[in-house]
Parts: sequence; structure tokens; C-alpha cells
Amino acid sequence: MLQSLLNHLRPLRIIVLGGILTLLLWGQTATAQELRCNVSVVTPSIQGTNRKVFETMQSSLNEFMNSQRWTDKVYATDERIECNIMINIKEVISTDEFKGTIQVQARRPVYQSGYFTTLFNYIDQNFHVRYVENEPLTYNPNSFESNLVGLMAYYAYLIIGMDEDSFAPMGGTGTFQKAEQLVNQAQSAREAGWKSFEGTRNRYWLVENILNEHHKPVRECMYKYHRQGLDRMAEKAETGRGEVATALELLRKTFRQKPGSFYLQVFFSAKSDEIVNIFTESFSMEKQRVVELLTEIDPTNLDKYKKISANN
Repeated sequence: MLQSLLNHLRPLRIIVLGGILTLLLWGQTATAQELRCNVSVVTPSIQGTNRKVFETMQSSLNEFMNSQRWTDKVYATDERIECNIMINIKEVISTDEFKGTIQVQARRPVYQSGYFTTLFNYIDQNFHVRYVENEPLTYNPNSFESNLVGLMAYYAYLIIGMDEDSFAPMGGTGTFQKAEQLVNQAQSAREAGWKSFEGTRNRYWLVENILNEHHKPVRECMYKYHRQGLDRMAEKAETGRGEVATALELLRKTFRQKPGSFYLQVFFSAKSDEIVNIFTESFSMEKQRVVELLTEIDPTNLDKYKKISANN
């Protein structure tokens, strides 16, 4: 399934395997903005409320995410990272205070193909913000002034950092550190999701995991899986698939040190279906190797992985 998607050629950015990022073949005009972000605000469970405020929120957030410069890197128009953010408003606390969830998805193109691979797919259950209609959204990297702005900035940094990690070894470190700085600034916020003691699956712990030395193998896997694996599959499917399998082996070290790793769970939330598609057409020994590995490090998705060996 994956290989058939990789047969549609598409010119993509050229990245040296040693990790040096160069500018695109396909984009001629440089811009500052990093994201091509589609933000949607939905209210399926809200009745009898002025919906114009949610329409305005959606418009303002789209403008904010796509016009803000998040790093000092220059992106061509066609390099901008494609991502989707869906905010589901479930509760109206007052005319300007809302609660719900926020789902963040990001993807990146695979070299020489029309296929896009998911980098990040995560639902944050702690969306609690104040928003005044038509109030400008302004981000100050030196202070935490708004939970809404802080949330959007945090996920912008995670999206960019994961994209950078997929193109260069540990390439997103500087961007992830910006997210960490934002978390530190948010420690006085009254809203949940920013503090270590509030739980083990929140914004604090996600960026902590990413930058923690125990999770370095996950970040190494991100590079090897994407740049040395998927990006080679259009040209040499077996070689690329073998690199993906080797990349997944790196995750065992993190799992054995941190079996409850939050970041590992986030990784497999984005990748489990794709992994099945990659290895369904593999040869039997490689299938066995991958299924045994995944059975150990990601038992939650075991039923999915059984499909790999079902086609022997």
C-alpha cells in the first residue's frame, strides 16, 4: 500500500544525509513563516450560543499560526509544514471563557513521492482559554500572557521541531527548547496542562520527554525512519524499508529504560498504521523481526501489528 503511494513523483526539498538542510528545488520564493496550518473550531455539543465568536476565533487563529515567525530559519512557500489543528469547544464557561479539546496533526512529504507521512497526531484534553471576539492575538516569547496564545505557540514549536528532527539528526533541539521555555513561563497559569504535578501525560511531560536523554533514541529514530527510510523507498523500496526496521529497533532502548514513556506513545499514535502498511509486503524474516519488536515496545497496538504477519 505504501509503495504504491510512493510511485507518484513530487519534487521535494533536498536534504544532505549528514543532516545539513539546504533550500528547496521546488520553491523559488523565500518566506519567513514555517507553517501552513489549518485551524478549525467546532462546537457540536454547544447549543444556543452566539456562534460568531467561534467563527472569529477560528479566523484569528488561522491568521496567527500562519503569519507568525516561529524560528530564525527561512522557508520557501512550498516548504511550509502542513498541519491541522481542530479545537472542539465542549463547554462555555462565560461569554469569553471556553473549555474543550485540541487535536494537533502534522505531516511531511516523502522524497520523490506524492505521499505525506504523519509526524504528530495528538489530542490535548486540557483546552481551557479566554477569548474576546476581535481581540488581537500577540505572542511575546519572553512572557506568558494568554493561555490561548501559549497553547498555539507550544504546538507550533512541537510541529516545527518534529519536522526538523525528521530531516536532520536531533535537528529540532533548539525549537523544542523554545517550547520548554514556554512551559517554564506557564507555571503560574491557572489553567491545567502545564505543570508536572498535574499528571504524567500533559504539555510539561511531552517536551520534557523529548529533551530528556533517555528519549534520545526516539529522536534518532525520527531521523532514520524518515530521512534514511521513507525518503529512500521510492528509489529502493527494500533498502528504505530495512532502514525503517532498523530505526524502530532504536526505540527498544527507550522502552526498556522508560516503559511508560509518554513520547513513545505519541510516536506510535502517529505511526502505527503506517508501520503496518510498510511491512505488510515485506519478506517473512523481516516481518517476524518487526512484529516481535513491536509486540514488546507497543503492545497497545498489537492487533494492528498482527496484520503484518497475517499475509505471510
